[in-house]
Amino acid sequence: MARLPPGIRFIVSFSRDQWYRAFIFILTFLLYASFHLSRKPISIVKGELHSYCTASYEGEVGFNSPSQKAGDTPAHQLPDNGTDCGWAPFDQDNYQQLLGALDYSFLCAYAVGMYLSGIIGERLPIRYYLTFGMVASGAFTALFGVGYFYNIHSLGFYVVTQIVNGLVQTTGWPSVVTCLGNWFGKGRRGLIMGVWNSHTSVGNILGSLIAGYWVSTCWGLSFVVPGAIVAAMGIVCFLFLIEHPKDIACSSSLAMHPKGYENGTHRFRLQKQVLTEERNKPLDPEMQCLLLSDGKRSGHQNHVVILPADGGGGIAAISFVGALKIPGVIEFSLCLLFAKLVSYTFLFWLPLYITNVDHLDVKKAGELSTLFDVGGIFGGILAGVISDRLEKRASTCGLMLLLAAPTLYVFSAISKMGLEATIAMLLLSGALVSGPYALITTAVSADLGTHKSLKGNSHALATVTAIIDGTGSVDKREAEVLGPG
Repeated sequence: MARLPPGIRFIVSFSRDQWYRAFIFILTFLLYASFHLSRKPISIVKGELHSYCTASYEGEVGFNSPSQKAGDTPAHQLPDNGTDCGWAPFDQDNYQQLLGALDYSFLCAYAVGMYLSGIIGERLPIRYYLTFGMVASGAFTALFGVGYFYNIHSLGFYVVTQIVNGLVQTTGWPSVVTCLGNWFGKGRRGLIMGVWNSHTSVGNILGSLIAGYWVSTCWGLSFVVPGAIVAAMGIVCFLFLIEHPKDIACSSSLAMHPKGYENGTHRFRLQKQVLTEERNKPLDPEMQCLLLSDGKRSGHQNHVVILPADGGGGIAAISFVGALKIPGVIEFSLCLLFAKLVSYTFLFWLPLYITNVDHLDVKKAGELSTLFDVGGIFGGILAGVISDRLEKRASTCGLMLLLAAPTLYVFSAISKMGLEATIAMLLLSGALVSGPYALITTAVSADLGTHKSLKGNSHALATVTAIIDGTGSVDKREAEVLGPG
Protein backbone atom coordinates (compact mmCIF):
# COMPACT_ATOMS: atom_id res chain seq x y z
CA MET A 1 0.00 0.00 0.00
CA ALA A 2 1.44 3.34 -1.10
CA ARG A 3 2.39 5.92 1.49
CA LEU A 4 0.08 8.94 1.65
CA PRO A 5 1.44 12.21 0.24
CA PRO A 6 2.72 14.69 2.87
CA GLY A 7 -0.09 17.13 2.14
CA ILE A 8 -2.79 14.51 2.71
CA ARG A 9 -1.08 13.31 5.89
CA PHE A 10 -1.12 16.89 7.13
CA ILE A 11 -4.83 17.22 6.39
CA VAL A 12 -5.86 13.99 8.10
CA SER A 13 -3.67 14.73 11.14
CA PHE A 14 -6.34 17.21 12.26
CA SER A 15 -9.83 16.30 13.31
CA ARG A 16 -13.02 17.56 11.71
CA ASP A 17 -13.62 19.85 14.67
CA GLN A 18 -10.17 21.39 14.37
CA TRP A 19 -10.66 22.19 10.69
CA TYR A 20 -14.01 23.84 11.37
CA ARG A 21 -12.47 25.80 14.23
CA ALA A 22 -9.63 27.02 12.01
CA PHE A 23 -12.16 28.01 9.35
CA ILE A 24 -14.20 30.08 11.83
CA PHE A 25 -11.00 31.69 13.15
CA ILE A 26 -9.97 32.82 9.66
CA LEU A 27 -13.48 33.84 8.60
CA THR A 28 -14.19 36.02 11.64
CA PHE A 29 -10.69 37.49 11.29
CA LEU A 30 -11.44 38.61 7.73
CA LEU A 31 -14.94 39.82 8.58
CA TYR A 32 -13.84 42.25 11.26
CA ALA A 33 -10.70 43.27 9.38
CA SER A 34 -13.04 44.53 6.65
CA PHE A 35 -14.88 46.65 9.25
CA HIS A 36 -11.64 48.39 10.20
CA LEU A 37 -10.65 48.63 6.56
CA SER A 38 -13.72 50.83 6.01
CA ARG A 39 -12.98 53.09 9.03
CA LYS A 40 -9.50 54.11 7.96
CA PRO A 41 -10.16 56.12 4.75
CA ILE A 42 -11.46 59.19 6.57
CA SER A 43 -8.09 59.71 8.30
CA ILE A 44 -6.26 59.38 4.97
CA VAL A 45 -8.57 61.69 3.04
CA LYS A 46 -8.50 64.50 5.64
CA GLY A 47 -5.32 65.89 4.11
CA GLU A 48 -7.04 66.07 0.73
CA LEU A 49 -10.32 67.53 1.97
CA HIS A 50 -8.32 70.49 3.23
CA SER A 51 -5.12 71.25 1.33
CA TYR A 52 -3.15 74.45 1.11
CA CYS A 53 -3.13 76.67 -1.95
CA THR A 54 -1.20 79.84 -2.52
CA ALA A 55 -2.05 82.75 -4.74
CA SER A 56 0.65 83.19 -7.34
CA TYR A 57 1.80 86.56 -8.57
CA GLU A 58 -0.29 86.13 -11.74
CA GLY A 59 -3.41 85.81 -9.63
CA GLU A 60 -3.75 82.07 -10.22
CA VAL A 61 -4.12 79.57 -7.44
CA GLY A 62 -1.42 76.94 -7.16
CA PHE A 63 -1.24 73.87 -4.93
CA ASN A 64 1.37 73.86 -2.23
CA SER A 65 2.00 70.33 -0.91
CA PRO A 66 3.51 69.68 2.52
CA SER A 67 6.77 68.55 0.97
CA GLN A 68 6.96 71.71 -1.09
CA LYS A 69 6.36 73.82 1.99
CA ALA A 70 9.24 72.12 3.71
CA GLY A 71 11.75 72.54 0.91
CA ASP A 72 10.83 75.87 -0.67
CA THR A 73 12.22 79.20 0.28
CA PRO A 74 10.19 81.53 2.49
CA ALA A 75 8.99 83.37 -0.62
CA HIS A 76 7.12 80.26 -1.71
CA GLN A 77 5.57 79.38 1.63
CA LEU A 78 1.94 80.05 2.45
CA PRO A 79 1.58 83.82 2.89
CA ASP A 80 -0.64 85.49 5.44
CA ASN A 81 -3.19 86.31 2.76
CA GLY A 82 -2.92 82.88 1.13
CA THR A 83 -5.97 80.98 -0.04
CA ASP A 84 -6.98 77.72 1.62
CA CYS A 85 -8.46 75.29 -0.82
CA GLY A 86 -9.81 71.77 -0.72
CA TRP A 87 -13.26 70.28 -0.75
CA ALA A 88 -16.00 72.59 0.50
CA PRO A 89 -17.09 72.96 3.23
CA PHE A 90 -13.74 71.75 4.59
CA ASP A 91 -11.84 74.57 2.87
CA GLN A 92 -12.66 77.05 5.64
CA ASP A 93 -10.42 78.31 8.43
CA ASN A 94 -12.29 76.13 10.93
CA TYR A 95 -11.54 73.00 8.94
CA GLN A 96 -10.18 71.14 12.00
CA GLN A 97 -13.52 71.54 13.78
CA LEU A 98 -15.42 70.43 10.66
CA LEU A 99 -13.22 67.37 10.14
CA GLY A 100 -13.47 66.61 13.85
CA ALA A 101 -17.26 66.79 13.54
CA LEU A 102 -17.13 63.87 11.10
CA ASP A 103 -15.22 61.73 13.59
CA TYR A 104 -17.34 62.91 16.49
CA SER A 105 -20.55 61.99 14.65
CA PHE A 106 -19.29 58.50 13.89
CA LEU A 107 -17.97 57.82 17.38
CA CYS A 108 -20.99 59.21 19.25
CA ALA A 109 -23.26 56.96 17.22
CA TYR A 110 -20.86 54.05 17.68
CA ALA A 111 -20.64 54.50 21.46
CA VAL A 112 -24.41 54.77 21.94
CA GLY A 113 -25.20 52.02 19.46
CA MET A 114 -22.72 49.61 21.02
CA TYR A 115 -24.67 49.41 24.28
CA LEU A 116 -27.81 48.50 22.33
CA SER A 117 -26.06 46.24 19.84
CA GLY A 118 -25.01 43.63 22.38
CA ILE A 119 -28.52 43.35 23.80
CA ILE A 120 -30.04 43.03 20.33
CA GLY A 121 -27.34 40.61 19.20
CA GLU A 122 -28.12 38.21 22.04
CA ARG A 123 -31.68 37.90 20.77
CA LEU A 124 -31.07 37.55 17.03
CA PRO A 125 -29.18 34.98 14.95
CA ILE A 126 -25.59 36.20 14.71
CA ARG A 127 -25.26 35.36 11.03
CA TYR A 128 -28.25 37.47 9.98
CA TYR A 129 -27.38 40.30 12.35
CA LEU A 130 -23.78 40.52 11.20
CA THR A 131 -24.68 40.22 7.53
CA PHE A 132 -27.11 43.13 7.80
CA GLY A 133 -24.51 45.26 9.58
CA MET A 134 -21.79 44.59 7.03
CA VAL A 135 -23.95 45.24 3.98
CA ALA A 136 -25.34 48.44 5.51
CA SER A 137 -21.88 49.57 6.58
CA GLY A 138 -20.55 49.01 3.09
CA ALA A 139 -23.40 51.04 1.62
CA PHE A 140 -22.87 54.06 3.88
CA THR A 141 -19.08 53.94 3.57
CA ALA A 142 -19.47 54.07 -0.20
CA LEU A 143 -22.12 56.80 0.14
CA PHE A 144 -19.52 59.12 1.69
CA GLY A 145 -17.39 58.69 -1.44
CA VAL A 146 -20.39 59.26 -3.69
CA GLY A 147 -20.29 62.87 -2.50
CA TYR A 148 -17.14 63.30 -4.58
CA PHE A 149 -18.71 62.07 -7.81
CA TYR A 150 -21.93 64.08 -7.38
CA ASN A 151 -20.09 67.20 -6.18
CA ILE A 152 -21.89 67.31 -2.82
CA HIS A 153 -20.64 70.06 -0.49
CA SER A 154 -23.19 69.84 2.32
CA LEU A 155 -21.71 69.21 5.77
CA GLY A 156 -25.02 67.67 6.85
CA PHE A 157 -24.75 64.99 4.16
CA TYR A 158 -21.38 63.80 5.41
CA VAL A 159 -22.33 64.04 9.10
CA VAL A 160 -25.54 62.02 8.67
CA THR A 161 -23.64 59.42 6.64
CA GLN A 162 -21.11 59.07 9.45
CA ILE A 163 -23.83 58.79 12.10
CA VAL A 164 -25.67 55.98 10.34
CA ASN A 165 -22.40 54.23 9.51
CA GLY A 166 -21.38 54.38 13.17
CA LEU A 167 -24.66 52.79 14.23
CA VAL A 168 -24.55 49.87 11.79
CA GLN A 169 -20.87 49.18 12.51
CA THR A 170 -21.75 48.32 16.10
CA THR A 171 -23.15 45.01 14.84
CA GLY A 172 -19.64 43.75 14.16
CA TRP A 173 -17.68 43.45 17.38
CA PRO A 174 -20.20 41.73 19.69
CA SER A 175 -21.07 39.31 16.90
CA VAL A 176 -17.57 38.14 15.99
CA VAL A 177 -16.39 37.91 19.62
CA THR A 178 -19.46 35.89 20.56
CA CYS A 179 -18.97 33.56 17.62
CA LEU A 180 -15.29 33.04 18.41
CA GLY A 181 -16.09 32.55 22.10
CA ASN A 182 -18.57 29.83 21.15
CA TRP A 183 -15.91 27.94 19.20
CA PHE A 184 -12.88 28.28 21.48
CA GLY A 185 -12.57 27.31 25.11
CA LYS A 186 -10.47 29.05 27.74
CA GLY A 187 -7.28 27.14 26.99
CA ARG A 188 -4.63 29.51 25.61
CA ARG A 189 -7.35 32.09 25.07
CA GLY A 190 -4.92 35.00 25.45
CA LEU A 191 -2.62 33.76 22.68
CA ILE A 192 -5.43 32.70 20.35
CA MET A 193 -7.32 35.96 20.68
CA GLY A 194 -4.12 37.99 20.64
CA VAL A 195 -3.33 36.59 17.22
CA TRP A 196 -6.96 36.90 16.12
CA ASN A 197 -7.21 40.52 17.28
CA SER A 198 -4.48 41.50 14.83
CA HIS A 199 -7.38 41.82 12.37
CA THR A 200 -7.72 45.37 13.72
CA SER A 201 -4.21 46.29 12.61
CA VAL A 202 -4.45 44.33 9.37
CA GLY A 203 -7.69 46.12 8.49
CA ASN A 204 -6.18 49.51 9.30
CA ILE A 205 -3.12 48.77 7.17
CA LEU A 206 -5.17 47.61 4.19
CA GLY A 207 -7.54 50.54 4.59
CA SER A 208 -4.61 52.98 4.59
CA LEU A 209 -3.07 51.45 1.49
CA ILE A 210 -6.35 51.27 -0.44
CA ALA A 211 -7.43 54.78 0.49
CA GLY A 212 -3.95 56.16 -0.14
CA TYR A 213 -3.88 54.72 -3.65
CA TRP A 214 -6.71 57.00 -4.82
CA VAL A 215 -6.55 59.87 -2.32
CA SER A 216 -4.65 62.28 -4.58
CA THR A 217 -6.46 61.46 -7.81
CA CYS A 218 -10.04 60.48 -6.92
CA TRP A 219 -10.67 60.41 -3.18
CA GLY A 220 -14.23 59.20 -3.70
CA LEU A 221 -12.85 55.76 -4.60
CA SER A 222 -11.02 55.76 -1.26
CA PHE A 223 -14.48 55.17 0.27
CA VAL A 224 -16.31 53.34 -2.51
CA VAL A 225 -13.79 50.50 -2.81
CA PRO A 226 -13.59 49.73 0.96
CA GLY A 227 -17.39 49.97 1.10
CA ALA A 228 -17.71 47.40 -1.67
CA ILE A 229 -15.26 45.10 0.14
CA VAL A 230 -17.24 45.25 3.41
CA ALA A 231 -20.53 44.57 1.62
CA ALA A 232 -18.97 41.63 -0.25
CA MET A 233 -17.68 40.19 3.02
CA GLY A 234 -21.21 40.52 4.38
CA ILE A 235 -22.41 38.17 1.65
CA VAL A 236 -19.59 35.78 2.55
CA CYS A 237 -20.74 35.94 6.17
CA PHE A 238 -24.29 35.02 5.19
CA LEU A 239 -23.09 32.06 3.12
CA PHE A 240 -20.48 30.54 5.43
CA LEU A 241 -20.62 31.73 9.07
CA ILE A 242 -21.44 28.96 11.58
CA GLU A 243 -22.56 30.56 14.82
CA HIS A 244 -22.02 27.66 17.20
CA PRO A 245 -20.23 24.30 16.99
CA LYS A 246 -23.42 22.51 18.06
CA ASP A 247 -24.98 23.59 14.75
CA ILE A 248 -22.80 21.00 13.00
CA ALA A 249 -22.28 18.63 15.94
CA CYS A 250 -18.80 19.87 16.83
CA SER A 251 -17.21 20.31 20.23
CA SER A 252 -16.74 23.83 21.59
CA SER A 253 -13.68 22.93 23.68
CA LEU A 254 -10.13 22.85 22.41
CA ALA A 255 -9.28 20.11 24.91
CA MET A 256 -11.76 17.76 23.29
CA HIS A 257 -9.53 17.29 20.24
CA PRO A 258 -5.99 16.41 21.26
CA LYS A 259 -3.67 16.20 18.28
CA GLY A 260 -2.00 12.89 17.54
CA TYR A 261 -4.85 10.46 18.38
CA GLU A 262 -6.34 9.95 14.96
CA ASN A 263 -7.81 6.50 15.58
CA GLY A 264 -9.78 7.69 18.61
CA THR A 265 -8.72 4.76 20.81
CA HIS A 266 -7.54 6.87 23.73
CA ARG A 267 -9.53 9.99 22.98
CA PHE A 268 -12.31 9.67 25.52
CA ARG A 269 -9.97 8.67 28.33
CA LEU A 270 -7.79 11.74 27.59
CA GLN A 271 -10.82 14.01 27.37
CA LYS A 272 -12.01 12.97 30.80
CA GLN A 273 -8.56 13.50 32.27
CA VAL A 274 -8.18 16.96 30.73
CA LEU A 275 -11.63 18.10 31.77
CA THR A 276 -11.04 16.88 35.32
CA GLU A 277 -7.76 18.77 35.50
CA GLU A 278 -9.48 21.88 34.19
CA ARG A 279 -12.16 21.68 36.89
CA ASN A 280 -9.62 21.10 39.64
CA LYS A 281 -7.31 23.87 38.44
CA PRO A 282 -7.35 26.79 40.89
CA LEU A 283 -8.56 30.14 39.61
CA ASP A 284 -6.09 32.92 38.92
CA PRO A 285 -6.11 34.90 42.21
CA GLU A 286 -6.19 38.15 40.27
CA MET A 287 -9.16 37.16 38.13
CA GLN A 288 -10.81 35.51 41.14
CA CYS A 289 -10.76 38.86 42.90
CA LEU A 290 -12.21 40.65 39.90
CA LEU A 291 -14.59 38.00 38.62
CA LEU A 292 -15.78 36.38 41.82
CA SER A 293 -16.40 39.02 44.40
CA ASP A 294 -17.66 36.46 46.91
CA GLY A 295 -14.70 34.11 46.32
CA LYS A 296 -17.00 31.24 45.29
CA ARG A 297 -17.21 29.38 42.03
CA SER A 298 -20.92 29.74 41.57
CA GLY A 299 -23.47 32.43 42.15
CA HIS A 300 -27.13 33.16 41.88
CA GLN A 301 -28.33 33.90 38.39
CA ASN A 302 -30.84 36.53 39.41
CA HIS A 303 -29.80 38.83 36.57
CA VAL A 304 -30.71 36.44 33.75
CA VAL A 305 -33.88 36.80 31.72
CA ILE A 306 -35.37 33.68 30.15
CA LEU A 307 -36.75 34.22 26.67
CA PRO A 308 -38.93 31.73 24.84
CA ALA A 309 -37.19 29.75 22.13
CA ASP A 310 -38.53 28.25 18.93
CA GLY A 311 -37.91 24.75 20.13
CA GLY A 312 -40.02 25.11 23.22
CA GLY A 313 -37.08 25.51 25.58
CA GLY A 314 -35.59 28.71 26.80
CA ILE A 315 -32.74 30.97 25.77
CA ALA A 316 -31.09 32.69 28.71
CA ALA A 317 -30.38 36.31 27.73
CA ILE A 318 -28.67 38.48 30.28
CA SER A 319 -29.98 41.97 30.94
CA PHE A 320 -27.88 45.12 30.66
CA VAL A 321 -27.94 45.73 34.41
CA GLY A 322 -27.22 42.06 35.04
CA ALA A 323 -24.11 42.24 32.84
CA LEU A 324 -22.87 45.23 34.82
CA LYS A 325 -23.18 43.18 38.02
CA ILE A 326 -20.61 40.66 36.80
CA PRO A 327 -17.50 41.53 38.85
CA GLY A 328 -14.77 42.91 36.61
CA VAL A 329 -16.96 44.33 33.83
CA ILE A 330 -16.91 47.91 35.13
CA GLU A 331 -13.21 47.79 36.07
CA PHE A 332 -12.01 46.59 32.69
CA SER A 333 -14.45 48.91 30.88
CA LEU A 334 -12.87 51.91 32.57
CA CYS A 335 -9.41 50.60 31.75
CA LEU A 336 -10.36 50.33 28.08
CA LEU A 337 -11.79 53.84 28.25
CA PHE A 338 -8.30 55.34 28.33
CA ALA A 339 -6.49 52.79 26.17
CA LYS A 340 -8.97 53.25 23.35
CA LEU A 341 -8.75 57.03 23.59
CA VAL A 342 -5.07 56.90 22.66
CA SER A 343 -5.58 54.22 20.01
CA TYR A 344 -8.29 56.12 18.16
CA THR A 345 -6.47 59.43 18.44
CA PHE A 346 -3.72 57.76 16.42
CA LEU A 347 -6.26 56.12 14.11
CA PHE A 348 -8.00 59.35 13.09
CA TRP A 349 -5.21 61.94 13.32
CA LEU A 350 -1.86 60.18 12.82
CA PRO A 351 -1.60 60.65 9.00
CA LEU A 352 -2.35 64.37 9.32
CA TYR A 353 0.16 64.67 12.17
CA ILE A 354 2.87 62.99 10.10
CA THR A 355 2.07 65.29 7.20
CA ASN A 356 2.60 68.36 9.37
CA VAL A 357 5.65 67.12 11.33
CA ASP A 358 7.61 65.13 8.75
CA HIS A 359 6.37 67.19 5.77
CA LEU A 360 5.31 64.19 3.69
CA ASP A 361 2.54 64.14 1.13
CA VAL A 362 -0.82 62.59 1.96
CA LYS A 363 -0.11 59.21 0.38
CA LYS A 364 3.29 58.71 2.03
CA ALA A 365 1.95 59.85 5.40
CA GLY A 366 -0.83 57.27 5.15
CA GLU A 367 1.66 54.52 4.36
CA LEU A 368 3.94 55.53 7.23
CA SER A 369 1.02 55.57 9.68
CA THR A 370 0.55 51.83 9.14
CA LEU A 371 3.64 51.21 11.28
CA PHE A 372 1.59 52.00 14.37
CA ASP A 373 -0.68 49.10 13.41
CA VAL A 374 2.30 46.84 12.66
CA GLY A 375 3.49 47.45 16.21
CA GLY A 376 -0.05 46.75 17.40
CA ILE A 377 0.04 43.27 15.86
CA PHE A 378 3.11 42.31 17.89
CA GLY A 379 1.77 44.06 21.00
CA GLY A 380 -1.52 42.15 20.93
CA ILE A 381 0.20 38.78 20.52
CA LEU A 382 2.77 39.61 23.21
CA ALA A 383 0.07 40.62 25.69
CA GLY A 384 -1.82 37.39 25.03
CA VAL A 385 1.25 35.21 25.51
CA ILE A 386 2.30 36.96 28.73
CA SER A 387 -1.21 36.85 30.21
CA ASP A 388 -1.53 33.14 29.41
CA ARG A 389 1.86 32.34 30.90
CA LEU A 390 1.39 34.40 34.07
CA GLU A 391 -2.38 33.87 34.22
CA LYS A 392 -2.71 37.52 35.18
CA ARG A 393 -4.56 39.53 32.56
CA ALA A 394 -5.06 42.64 34.71
CA SER A 395 -1.36 42.88 35.63
CA THR A 396 -0.37 42.47 31.98
CA CYS A 397 -2.66 45.33 30.94
CA GLY A 398 -1.50 47.54 33.79
CA LEU A 399 2.21 47.02 33.08
CA MET A 400 1.90 47.76 29.35
CA LEU A 401 -0.17 50.89 29.98
CA LEU A 402 2.37 52.13 32.52
CA LEU A 403 5.13 51.70 29.95
CA ALA A 404 3.00 53.37 27.27
CA ALA A 405 2.55 56.57 29.31
CA PRO A 406 6.19 57.82 29.16
CA THR A 407 6.53 56.54 25.60
CA LEU A 408 3.64 58.67 24.40
CA TYR A 409 4.88 61.62 26.44
CA VAL A 410 8.19 61.73 24.54
CA PHE A 411 6.67 60.67 21.20
CA SER A 412 6.25 64.20 19.89
CA ALA A 413 9.78 65.33 20.80
CA ILE A 414 11.57 62.22 19.52
CA SER A 415 9.55 61.97 16.28
CA LYS A 416 10.77 65.45 15.30
CA MET A 417 14.35 64.15 15.19
CA GLY A 418 13.83 62.55 11.81
CA LEU A 419 12.05 59.84 9.87
CA GLU A 420 13.95 57.00 11.52
CA ALA A 421 12.98 58.20 14.98
CA THR A 422 9.35 58.49 13.91
CA ILE A 423 9.36 54.89 12.65
CA ALA A 424 10.82 53.55 15.91
CA MET A 425 8.35 55.47 18.06
CA LEU A 426 5.38 54.37 15.94
CA LEU A 427 6.30 50.70 16.33
CA LEU A 428 6.91 50.97 20.07
CA SER A 429 3.81 53.07 20.75
CA GLY A 430 1.64 50.75 18.69
CA ALA A 431 2.81 47.70 20.65
CA LEU A 432 2.32 49.24 24.10
CA VAL A 433 -1.06 50.84 23.35
CA SER A 434 -2.64 48.09 21.28
CA GLY A 435 -1.48 45.26 23.56
CA PRO A 436 -3.81 45.96 26.50
CA TYR A 437 -6.49 47.23 24.10
CA ALA A 438 -6.49 43.89 22.31
CA LEU A 439 -6.36 41.86 25.50
CA ILE A 440 -9.32 43.62 27.13
CA THR A 441 -11.57 43.57 24.09
CA THR A 442 -10.97 39.89 23.34
CA ALA A 443 -9.66 37.49 25.99
CA VAL A 444 -10.85 39.48 29.01
CA SER A 445 -14.28 40.09 27.45
CA ALA A 446 -14.60 36.39 26.67
CA ASP A 447 -13.56 35.49 30.23
CA LEU A 448 -16.17 37.82 31.71
CA GLY A 449 -18.86 36.76 29.24
CA THR A 450 -18.40 33.12 30.21
CA HIS A 451 -18.04 33.82 33.91
CA LYS A 452 -18.92 30.86 36.17
CA SER A 453 -21.68 32.78 37.91
CA LEU A 454 -23.58 32.60 34.61
CA LYS A 455 -23.67 28.79 34.97
CA GLY A 456 -22.88 28.06 31.35
CA ASN A 457 -25.14 30.74 29.89
CA SER A 458 -23.56 31.47 26.52
CA HIS A 459 -26.02 34.26 25.75
CA ALA A 460 -24.20 36.86 27.85
CA LEU A 461 -21.01 37.22 25.84
CA ALA A 462 -22.32 39.71 23.28
CA THR A 463 -23.81 41.98 25.95
CA VAL A 464 -20.66 41.96 28.10
CA THR A 465 -18.46 42.57 25.06
CA ALA A 466 -20.66 45.44 23.92
CA ILE A 467 -20.59 47.09 27.35
CA ILE A 468 -16.79 46.96 27.55
CA ASP A 469 -16.23 48.12 23.98
CA GLY A 470 -19.02 50.70 24.20
CA THR A 471 -17.54 52.24 27.34
CA GLY A 472 -14.18 52.44 25.61
CA SER A 473 -15.84 54.12 22.64
CA VAL A 474 -17.28 56.88 24.84
CA ASP A 475 -13.82 58.33 25.36
CA LYS A 476 -12.96 58.00 21.68
CA ARG A 477 -15.05 61.10 21.11
CA GLU A 478 -12.33 63.05 22.89
CA ALA A 479 -9.90 61.88 20.21
CA GLU A 480 -11.08 64.49 17.76
CA VAL A 481 -11.20 67.18 20.40
CA LEU A 482 -7.51 66.53 21.00
CA GLY A 483 -6.80 66.78 17.28
CA PRO A 484 -3.41 66.32 15.60
CA GLY A 485 -1.63 68.55 18.10
